[in-house]
Formats: sequence, structure tokens, C-alpha cells
Amino acid sequence: MIRIVVDSSSDMFTGDNISVVPMQVQIDDKDYLDGVDLTRDAFYDILTNTASFPKTSQPSPQALVDIFEDVKAKGDSCIAIMLSGGLSGTYQSAVLAKQIVDYDKIFVIDSKSTTYGVKILVDYVLTLEKEGKTVEEIVEKVEKIKRRITIYAGLDTLEYLSRGGRLSKAAELIGSMVNIKPIITLDEEGKIQVPTKCLGVVKAIRYIVDKVVKDEIDTNHALYTVYTSGTSNTEKLEKKLEKEGIAVAGRAQVGPTIGSHVGPEAYGVIFVRKKKLEVKIFE
Repeated sequence: MIRIVVDSSSDMFTGDNISVVPMQVQIDDKDYLDGVDLTRDAFYDILTNTASFPKTSQPSPQALVDIFEDVKAKGDSCIAIMLSGGLSGTYQSAVLAKQIVDYDKIFVIDSKSTTYGVKILVDYVLTLEKEGKTVEEIVEKVEKIKRRITIYAGLDTLEYLSRGGRLSKAAELIGSMVNIKPIITLDEEGKIQVPTKCLGVVKAIRYIVDKVVKDEIDTNHALYTVYTSGTSNTEKLEKKLEKEGIAVAGRAQVGPTIGSHVGPEAYGVIFVRKKKLEVKIFE
């Protein structure tokens, strides 16, 4: 049996043979476990009604050790697909946990992605498993496809990313200009980049749709839309995508881990492109 482990930044839920390790979120000096004692709606309610800035931290290695020990005891295989190492130390925690458990059938993957980018990889693992591929073959294929996962998101502000240390003050200044709506993406190393800025939400959505069309979607994999709080912009994005003949497989609300850094009113799209990602950075 192949067991799958993800962290809660994936915005997935625990399921058959899938374990979700909660990230930690601190707001107003109170600690929460993402998805355990802090729901998504409750988080955004707090976020929009407090002046405090939320802080996130990776799961402790022990939380992963406990799962890996159970995998080892049962003689199963395990694929752990973690939040991008360019955004968090979660991947390194999983590597450390594997070393502690000392079991060769545990494979740790740096997704270079987040939220439903991780789900796409998990779905791919499940498909390959059904096809009878070995765990080694599955890991090899996932490693190849992960750099083709593409995320474009429109933000209301870059303040949250900057305050969380994920972006420079200069980039934040650009995003704070009146009605300027920044677009973010992840580069091949899973780090946040700002490829452009748009005047207003309408142009921001048009930019995202144009990029999706130009990037040539690999239709062997699902395309998802995501949002933080409020679905209005996401619904507009979905309608524009559908007009271009692009099918949306589902919509997911981004949880506290990523929501802490992108803020409310964010929206975006996640898919697999046919070719490797090339990001031109806005200067």
C-alpha cells in the first residue's frame, strides 16, 4: 500500500490513505492548528477584523515522525508531498523526520507548489498507482511533472506577503498604489514572483486568462480555481475561462496557511502546462 502525506497548506482533507499534517497559525498571540481548531471561514473573519498580522510555522518533525513510524510498522510505502521549500521549511522537516525513522520506503517530495498544486500531484500519484506503477516509478514521474504546475493569482494587496517576509518592500510599494492589482506566480524553485501589475480587477482577470491560454494546458490533469474570502472575482475568472473553452474541474478555498500571506479577496488558477514554466519578473 502507498500512503500519501501532505501538509495543510495543500488545502486538502484527510482521506483514504491520505494524511494531512496541520501547519501552525498564530493570531493575536493565540496558537491554532490549521484545519483542526481553526476553520477557513473563521480564519478570514479574524483576519478582516483584527489589526494583528497572522504568523505561520511549519509542522514539528515529530508530527511527521509519528506518521512515518506507523508507515514503517505496517510495512507500507509512503510519498510525502510538501509545501514548496521556497516558501517554508516544511519539506526539510519531512526530510528530517524520514532520517529519524530510517525507512527506505518513505519518499519526500518538494512540490515546488502549494494549495491545489499539491492536490494535482496527489491525484497523479493515485492515477499512477491504479495503473500498477511501483512507488519508485511514481516518484520519478511526479518529480518530472511538478515543475510544470503553474499558479497565477490576483491579489488585492501585497502587504501580507511583504509583512510575512515573502516579498521585498519595493514590490509591496508597487502593489499598494491606488487600484493597482498585482499578479503573483511561483517560479521553478517554488518562490513567489510578481510578473506584472494591472490597473483594476477586470484587467487582472484578463491577464490571468490570457496567460492560461498562452501557456497551453496539459488537459491530462485538472485545472482548479482558488480563492481566499469572497468568490465574486473567482466566479468572474471562471466565466472568462469557460468562454475560452477551458474547463474548470473545481474551486477550492485557500486555508489559513497560505491565506495568511496572500490576504483576503485573492483569487487564482492552478493547472499543469505542457512545457516548463518560464517567468518574466516585473521590475
